[in-house]
Amino acid sequence: MHRRTLLSAIAAASLLTVTTGCQADSSAAAKDGTTTVTLALDWTPNTNHTGIYVAQAKGWFKDAGIDLKIVPYGSTAPETLLANHKADFGISYQEGVTTARAAGADITSVYAVTQKTNVTIAVRAGRTDIDSPKDLDGKTYAGFGAPYEKPLLQKVIQNAGGKGDFKQVTLNTSAYAALYAGKADFAMPMPTWEGVEAELSGKPLKNFQLSDYGFPAIYSTLVASSDQFLKKNPAVAKKFVAALDKGYRYAADHPDKAADLLISQNKSVLTNTALVKKSEALLAKEYYKAANGTIGTQSAERWQAFTDFEYQAGLLVDADGKKLTKAPDTSTFFTNDYLPAAK
Repeated sequence: MHRRTLLSAIAAASLLTVTTGCQADSSAAAKDGTTTVTLALDWTPNTNHTGIYVAQAKGWFKDAGIDLKIVPYGSTAPETLLANHKADFGISYQEGVTTARAAGADITSVYAVTQKTNVTIAVRAGRTDIDSPKDLDGKTYAGFGAPYEKPLLQKVIQNAGGKGDFKQVTLNTSAYAALYAGKADFAMPMPTWEGVEAELSGKPLKNFQLSDYGFPAIYSTLVASSDQFLKKNPAVAKKFVAALDKGYRYAADHPDKAADLLISQNKSVLTNTALVKKSEALLAKEYYKAANGTIGTQSAERWQAFTDFEYQAGLLVDADGKKLTKAPDTSTFFTNDYLPAAK
């Protein structure tokens, strides 16, 4: 299973209710001289996390002097743990960081796991009456109740030549199951997981890429930290990101072996080997690397474009829950300074 890395809207609400004044630095020196670093997962282990488990299995964190403690997903979002300095790093996503940072939370993205938007608009593969998002007018959408879903879909449908008028229901099952059961006409699944699962289940989907219809590209899976941790522990942060980067580069170059390493450390969770391997192969082929071949990097243009969309849709609020009156400058929302190539 994957947390909906795009389809979730929990950061802002959580950040307003968690007590602040937490410990200043959750990293600590271990007895063997290594530094303990915590990383909070956003869901149960899955292929978005492969690079982490590869680096752990290969001993690359240990070689960097880091004793990595992976914090299982719980009731508290990683964005909340990071902003309140209860974790050093965490798996997040662009919408989560944007929402939290706009509200004044101490969270910064340091690594982009996926370079291609890992969510699509999908319909049953056999729907001959739907050849473009414009054909979704009057249809029923099965979503997860996140505030930005409707404006996102309206923008894509309108850009495709439609009006953006559709009905909504809330999912209580997988996207492809809802589509094949006739409960809805379209949904927004993750092609690298639910899309693969649908195909393996004999229920394939037809996908429309958001970027093909003028919607800003999104970093669907990120690794984030806090400014406080990064400023206090720059050397440790660079060593952590370097080991992480090595893990994801291995996954990009050796997806089958990387999948085996992921499965071996999470046997009780990842029981569908075919799903994991096919998902990993797809991520390696289309998602880990940017068009120019880079891995882990983030661009100011992409961050600002998506934030501008969220602002224009009225989805960004300050720490008091009031809508922002000006689009935020996203230059502090992310950094490439901790990547191995950074000087």
